[in-house]
Amino acid sequence: MPIQILPAQLANQIAAGEVVERPASVIKELVENSLDAGADRIEVEVDKGGHKRILIRDNGSGIGKQELTLALSRHATSKIHCLDDLEQIISLGFRGEALASISSVSRLTLTSKPQAQPEAWQAIAEGRDMRVRLIPAAHPDGTSVEVLDLFFNTPARRKFLRTEKTEFQHIDEVIRRIALSRFDTAFSLKHNGKLLRQYPKAASQAARQKRVALVCGQGFAQQALTISSELQGLSLHGWLSLEPASQPDQQYFYVNGRMMRDKLIHHAIRQAFEGWLPQEAHPAFVLYLTLDAREVDVNVHPAKHEVRFHQARLVHDFIFRALQDALEQPAPEQTPATLSSTRSVQVAEPRHDYIRPLQSKTVTGTSRDLNGSRQPVASRAVKSYQQLVTSSSAPRTQEQWLLIRGRYLLLSAEDNCYLVPLYRLERNRLANLLDHEPVSQPLLMPVAIPCDETLAAAFSRHQEALPALALDIQMHARRLLVKQVPAGLRQHDWSTLLPPLLSAPAQHLKERLLELLANAQKNYTAEQAATLWQWHSDHEDPEITLKQWGRRIPLEDWLHD
Repeated sequence: MPIQILPAQLANQIAAGEVVERPASVIKELVENSLDAGADRIEVEVDKGGHKRILIRDNGSGIGKQELTLALSRHATSKIHCLDDLEQIISLGFRGEALASISSVSRLTLTSKPQAQPEAWQAIAEGRDMRVRLIPAAHPDGTSVEVLDLFFNTPARRKFLRTEKTEFQHIDEVIRRIALSRFDTAFSLKHNGKLLRQYPKAASQAARQKRVALVCGQGFAQQALTISSELQGLSLHGWLSLEPASQPDQQYFYVNGRMMRDKLIHHAIRQAFEGWLPQEAHPAFVLYLTLDAREVDVNVHPAKHEVRFHQARLVHDFIFRALQDALEQPAPEQTPATLSSTRSVQVAEPRHDYIRPLQSKTVTGTSRDLNGSRQPVASRAVKSYQQLVTSSSAPRTQEQWLLIRGRYLLLSAEDNCYLVPLYRLERNRLANLLDHEPVSQPLLMPVAIPCDETLAAAFSRHQEALPALALDIQMHARRLLVKQVPAGLRQHDWSTLLPPLLSAPAQHLKERLLELLANAQKNYTAEQAATLWQWHSDHEDPEITLKQWGRRIPLEDWLHD
């Protein structure tokens, strides 16, 4: 068969196979066009699950008469003009294929009126011959696109459409996802003439939360955590649920306002939730990632479901750490009426008899059965409980200990109390780790740190000493790449730790690393404190540990106070 140029109709139908999978795909493309046109009110009407009719009406800027025919041509767009535009795309659509592809497999009517144009004009196109007819029409400012008989001229594609109910469920989900991406726009959805969804504009935070409740349900909105984090030009905000879900049907992620289902993003989220949810459960979230448009390539998928980040490792670790920090934050106080169940939390008992453990006051928090996984809110409740309590049945000579303000451990030994800073215990543990030929552990992906001349000079001075600290760091394209760190310390934010580490004098490099790592942990949970104390009890004489690291408070003075 000789090589030949494909006819325009066939080329458009091939393109339609990439971007027009079902009625929901048509609606996504057309609604995104409306948003790019500046519309703040978009109405969607469908009949028979979109099989028979789709109508999108907006109040955007509209299309002039002289451009209506061109708008239905392939690769016609007003959103990019040169290669530089392609490298920093801020619009939702830019390929110029949607209208041409849709008109090649349906009967399409495009009606539009810009505000400056005295009358509206209508462009009518049918897929069989692709000819466009222009006629005057009555229409308010804005644009309407009506799509009739989808896939009427491609029977092979039409037979793959599902039932009316199934196709409408996909349409409903598309509108839900778009409604969460643009709170400044009102949306409505009608099916077979019946209004089923209506999302008013949401200008205030309370209104936004109300829209989230409309989309995700009241249960999600009432117990979701609010997250907000920024780092090196990246911003992540939104809502996060601790409630395990059996299906991944409440996972909404947006990159610069664009709906996204990206493998790298999904991996970062799953990694952050590791240990918080059982293996078969799914997290629920509504998250918005914002970054410089030049740092992300959205032109990697015809339907724009995936993106490619120029600093993939930085984005991955930023999402992971931001979510992990949010999950580990102390839970807000809740009244007993709002708790689904409760669980008592107690500090682990030390091994040595002369150090008396605290029989802690029962602390309650939300505690859901996660099939053996850790109970996040319940375990954090002890950290938020900052009052010393004593057991009414214990004699006064056997006072107890408790975690105070997440930073200190109060213990009793013989006739004295000792206040032990946990960061000093952590520093001692880390020193022991680095003194005995530390094992280097590779990161999942290297951490990239922008490198100026000062940081580059500091790295050159310490480059030979870093392997002794189990650090594998390389310089590449004006960035430092952290590839391996001491085993057990991967959870730390090395992009924050490395610059101050390299600024230290060569003879104090190890001490500076210990200081940074010990102070990186701002608050300890009861479980972490107990584990840390247990480690010292196993490796050193507890009495020596108390006298070396703790501040002695005579028991009589403490009881008197």
